[in-house]
Amino acid sequence: MTTHDTGPAAAGSPEADPPGGGAKGAGAPRAGAKETGAPEAGALTVRRGSGRLSAAAFLRNPRALTGLCIVAVVAAFCFIGPLLYRTDQVTVHLDLAELPPGGGHPLGTDASGYDVLGRLMAGGRSSLELGFAVALATTVIGTLYGAFAGYFGGVVDAVMMRAVDTFLAIPGLVLLLIVVSMFTPSLWLIIVVMSLLSWLAAARLVRGEVLTLRTREFVQAARMMGGTGRRIVLRHLVPNAAGVIIVSATFTIADSILTLSTLSFLGLGLPPPHADWGTMLTGGLDYLYDGYWWLVYPPAVVLIITVVAFNLIGDAFHDALDVRLQRT
Repeated sequence: MTTHDTGPAAAGSPEADPPGGGAKGAGAPRAGAKETGAPEAGALTVRRGSGRLSAAAFLRNPRALTGLCIVAVVAAFCFIGPLLYRTDQVTVHLDLAELPPGGGHPLGTDASGYDVLGRLMAGGRSSLELGFAVALATTVIGTLYGAFAGYFGGVVDAVMMRAVDTFLAIPGLVLLLIVVSMFTPSLWLIIVVMSLLSWLAAARLVRGEVLTLRTREFVQAARMMGGTGRRIVLRHLVPNAAGVIIVSATFTIADSILTLSTLSFLGLGLPPPHADWGTMLTGGLDYLYDGYWWLVYPPAVVLIITVVAFNLIGDAFHDALDVRLQRT
């Protein structure tokens, strides 16, 4: 088993011999020298140090700070805003329909008399809940599936990945449209269907990363120490593939929000009284040429800013966790 040098000079060199005698390499280690551990422990120390460097690099990235600030503001707007600015998003008020911004409605009202500002908050809450739920389910399923396929390899990997390729050949948006048209769409139904369609890409990414990691020294050391396949995958391979996993999750959030808006824009989104930004865009386009700009521009701007923010965070994570971009 190869040992790691921890002092200025390797053990066995003249500088490493204690003063006063002894054969070369037979002396006791100098005071203050660290005792070398098992290869697995050494690999873990390196990974922890790299994690600190990655976190620092991420926080220094202006794109990361910009994306995090935007997401924090949007989240506060959607979840805390309704507690401060209370509106009725259930009852239709036709006598208040299509009022311009001003008075008691800072962003006006829509064709049903709903306050547009309150509608933005309610729609954003649904969009963010769906995005984070789909990203969580996709990350868990795709990571475990891809990690085990990449670690075991051979026939197991071939069968598992051929199944992934088969499902990827099915147009996801078309299948999603078929499902939501057959059943009454609800937030949880859309989350489940989108999760079942989104984990495939995550599995391929994680599998490719694990294929490059399974030949590393720390994996070989874990095998020699009697580690089971499940332990190696969960304790060693998955943490070291965190960069790919996190980047995939952030982009999944943005894609899920866009997909929900697409469904709503096509008229297959959440039914009333539920709201989302895509439904607001669909309803506002019919009145855009009549001068009712407040029905289109606010949801469009918030949707674009939110999606761009998550993409900025994903890019920043990629830069911070890519060891090729770090300079030591």
